[in-house]
Order: sequence, then C-alpha cells, then structure tokens
Amino acid sequence: MRRATGARVEAEHLALHTRQGTVYSDITFTASPGTITTFHGESGTGRTALLLTLAARMTPTHGTLTIDGHPHPRKARTIRQITALGLTDGVNDLDDRLRVQEHLNERHYLRLRPANRALTNAALTNAGLADLDTTRLTTDLTTNEKRRLGIALALIDEPRLLLVDNLDHGLSPTHQTHLYDTLTHLADHGLTIITTTTDTTHTPTNTTLIPLTRPEDEGPPPPLPQGRHRRLSMGGLFGRGGNAVGRDRSETSTDDTTTMTKETKA
Repeated sequence: MRRATGARVEAEHLALHTRQGTVYSDITFTASPGTITTFHGESGTGRTALLLTLAARMTPTHGTLTIDGHPHPRKARTIRQITALGLTDGVNDLDDRLRVQEHLNERHYLRLRPANRALTNAALTNAGLADLDTTRLTTDLTTNEKRRLGIALALIDEPRLLLVDNLDHGLSPTHQTHLYDTLTHLADHGLTIITTTTDTTHTPTNTTLIPLTRPEDEGPPPPLPQGRHRRLSMGGLFGRGGNAVGRDRSETSTDDTTTMTKETKA
C-alpha cells in the first residue's frame, strides 16, 4: 500500500447557509499531514455536512478551503482524487446483501488508478481487519467490523486525507479506543485524518479537538455574496446530478452555476 504524505487542510471562516437555515458556520482550522483532527458536537451541528465539504462533495457558501493547496470548489475534482470517506450514513452505506469481498472488489474496480490485489489485503490489515472472513455477508458484520470495513474501502483509494464520520456511533468505549489506535497508526505513517464524534471521552491525547455548536445558537447567518451566487437549496449542494460522492465529475469552476439555484423572481 502506497504511503503518500498526507494533505494539508486549511479552512478559514468556512460556512454553509441554505434556504433551510445555517448548517455550520465560522469553521477555521488547519490540519497537517500525520495528524488527527476531531470535530465534536451534538446532532444538528453540521458534522456530516462539514466532512462532505472537506471531501469536496458539498460546496460552502462562505469562507475559503484549500486541500493540499487546491482551492475548493475550483479544484473540486482534484480534491476528490486525494480524499476518501469512511462510512457516512446516506452517502456510501454498505449493501447488506453483498459479501465483504464483493464490496472490496467493487471499490477496487472504481479506483482511478490501476493496482494489484495486494492493495486490498493491505487496506484490510491497516483497518484492523486482517483476519476478517471476506466471504461473510455484510449484514452479519458487527458495527465495529462495518466501521472498519468502511475505512478499509476508503484506504483502497490510497487517499492523502481520510474522513471518518460519527466515529463513536454504536461503538463501545473499548471499540472506540481501539479504532482510534488504528487511526493513530495510519496518521503515524503520514496520513491526514479528520473525524467527527459526539463523545470525546475516548479520544487520544494526540488528537486536536474542535467543538461544533448548533447553528441556532450563533444568531442569524451573514448575508450571502451578491451576483450569480445565491442561496443554495439542499438539493443543489452536491454538484451535478445530485451525486454527493461521485469521483468522476468534471472540474468545478468558480462560476459553476450548476451547484447554485437562482432566487425566484417575485
């Protein structure tokens, strides 16, 4: 498995406002290669939307974001090629009807670069699933195994930025601790890792913790930029075709109006 240097993430005053309200706002942070950053907050604080933004699957309405020097949204396609999402509810859910090996095969075929089968074994090992029976149906896996399988599938893409949502959801304290140990091992080899969680009790001391708050606690959103860029509808946040996870979309330009919806004239 290729050990590339992790990507540097720089976000300044990042925000996402839609017709339905504020999703997240005023996110400013830097994540360096070989580090783990964890955003924590209750449901409704925009955790998943923020990760999708960092993966260039959603477009922010305010602020600036660069991944390894590539600005989003202008270089969204390039960013998608160096980032990978772990399991994210409603985005890349596992199919319970498939066997583990079928999921691995599918992800292998969807890679943008050719690779030998040894990559799959390395991804499983690095995700802590070296002994997993890949003939098992996904529906028979434990929550811990499913979460780790999601990481293994992401590692098949050989990303420079790994994004893991809801790390603590459905996991015991022991499994949370062990999963962070796995992520720490990956970070020690240079990967940049960003996670979200509601419970920070079991996060390791080497993790940078950033709190998220409910948007309604922060007052009204700032005015949106004038000109072509108007308020977004939730359906317009995912780019062309409404696909949040497509890796083969064309490059997004700064004036790409396909992700924007114009205000309806009175």
